[in-house]
Amino acid sequence: MEAKGRVFKYGDNVDTDVIIPARYLNSSDPKELATHCMEDIDKDFVNKVKQGDIMVANKNFGCGSSREHAPIAIKAAGISCVIAETFARIFYRNSINIGLPIIECPEAAKEINAGDEVSIDFDSGVITDNTTGKSYQGQAFPEFMQKIIQANGLINYINEKG
Repeated sequence: MEAKGRVFKYGDNVDTDVIIPARYLNSSDPKELATHCMEDIDKDFVNKVKQGDIMVANKNFGCGSSREHAPIAIKAAGISCVIAETFARIFYRNSINIGLPIIECPEAAKEINAGDEVSIDFDSGVITDNTTGKSYQGQAFPEFMQKIIQANGLINYINEKG
């Protein structure tokens, strides 16, 4: 599995209330949530993001409430992977549960810039900044997690095995 896209870059402590503001939680429709993704810190995000783009952030991405709406909004907006120095643990689990690939890689998170073209090999965990030519070793996904992501989430994965 692989992802490739243009980078949207954010800082430390991007919480779930910023990813998808609470005022939109009355909807569970992924397309509706996507239209409000990141709007409180990046008003143009939803107008600029393209299918396959990559989100990069610093420490503690996805902190705050444990709502699954946050990774759903990111994925539905078209983001193919989130790279960060660290993730809030519940956000990490929710992301895998809904099939959103996320990779912890502090060096890549610090050095990759907004607008860079990045590719990620999920088998090896290698992140390549195609703009600068630099590669980073992120944490590879274990095979079972790749299967969950390929199935588009844990529920689909379980139903397929059924």
